[in-house]
Amino acid sequence: MRDPNKKPAPHPSPESAHYWQAAREHRLEIPRCNACQKFWFPPSQSCPHCLAADFSWSPVSGRGKVFSFVTYHRVYHPAFAKDVPYVVALVELEEGPRLLTNIVGVAPDAVTCDMPVQVTFDDYEEGVSVPKFMPRNAAAE
Repeated sequence: MRDPNKKPAPHPSPESAHYWQAAREHRLEIPRCNACQKFWFPPSQSCPHCLAADFSWSPVSGRGKVFSFVTYHRVYHPAFAKDVPYVVALVELEEGPRLLTNIVGVAPDAVTCDMPVQVTFDDYEEGVSVPKFMPRNAAAE
């Protein structure tokens, strides 16, 4: 039985396994179509832009901006009780795709749409690293 106070780990699908492996190595990589050269996320077996099945996993800058967000004040899982309040955000990468993630390193009430952010990695369990984002000015410090 899993400890209810332990944060759940991702369960990669065949399409997302590379993403999570790169995250464990503190790299942010997403699919890029070899035909039209566009990035996309979440991972799938073909490009949503041109439907080509020929793609590569490519490193991205890790920079972006907050597109939208919500602040959670309620505990929906006991493992997140110490994190409340926390921000769940849709971050638009400079490369275009949007990732659902958390904003960390800043008070929840200071998060705004269009806030420049930079990826950071949360190593909360052996072999598990989750990409999260922090304000870009804080990432440079």
